[in-house]
Amino acid sequence: MNAVLALDTSTEQCSVALKVGDVIVTRAAVTPREHSQRILGFVQEVLEEQQITLADLDALVVGNGPGSFTGVRIGVSVAQGLAFSHTLPIFPVSTLTALAQQAIRNHDAQVVISAIDARMQEIYVAPFRNNQGMAEQLAPEQMAPLADITMQSWWPEIAVGNSVIGAGTGWQAYGDALNSPGLVTVLDDVTLPLAEDILRWALVHGKPVDAADLEPLYVRNEVAWKKLPGRE
Repeated sequence: MNAVLALDTSTEQCSVALKVGDVIVTRAAVTPREHSQRILGFVQEVLEEQQITLADLDALVVGNGPGSFTGVRIGVSVAQGLAFSHTLPIFPVSTLTALAQQAIRNHDAQVVISAIDARMQEIYVAPFRNNQGMAEQLAPEQMAPLADITMQSWWPEIAVGNSVIGAGTGWQAYGDALNSPGLVTVLDDVTLPLAEDILRWALVHGKPVDAADLEPLYVRNEVAWKKLPGRE
C-alpha cells in the first residue's frame, strides 16, 4: 500500500497521520471538545502537504477505542464515511495497542502496560511486549478497578525478569493506586495515543474490515453502537 491515512479521536488528543511511500506526515492536538471540528481539517492538511487527494488512498486506519465514548464514535464515523465514499478498507487498531507502540518507538520498551483513564475510578488496560519492534498484546483489553496492577492475573507472566513500563493517562491519574509497590516505570511523555503509531502497527499486523463491519471497541458492554442500515 503506497498511501494510507490514519486517524484517532478516541481520547483527548485528535491526531492524523498520512504515509505516502516512505514518508509519514502527522498532525495532532489536544482538543477534547473539538474533535469533530478539527479532524477533517487535519486530514485535508496532510493530504495537501503530500499533494494527494482522498481518491489516491489505498486504505484507512482508525483508532477504534477504548476511550471517550464520544471521541470513539467520532473517529469511527468519520472513518466509515471516508471509506464508503472512496471504497476503502479500514484497519481498526486499539488505542491501548497504539500507546504500547508509542512506548516502543520512543523508548524501546520491552514490556508495556497501557492504561487509559476510564473515569469512575476505573481504567482500560492491557499488557504488551516488544516483538521485534512491534507491540504484541498479551491479554485482552479490559476495564479494571483501581487496584495494584500486580493483582492482575497476567502480571506474573509479564513481570518475570522484565522491566515493566506504564503508558497512558491511567498511570498519570491513578499511579499511586496502580503502582503502589513501585514495580512499574511510568512514562511521562507517552500519555495519549497517536495516529502515527496506529498507522505503523496496522501496516504490519492490521486486519482490514469493510466499512459496514467497523465497530467501536468500547469494552463497557452496556454501551450500544447504532448499526448502519442493512446490517443484521
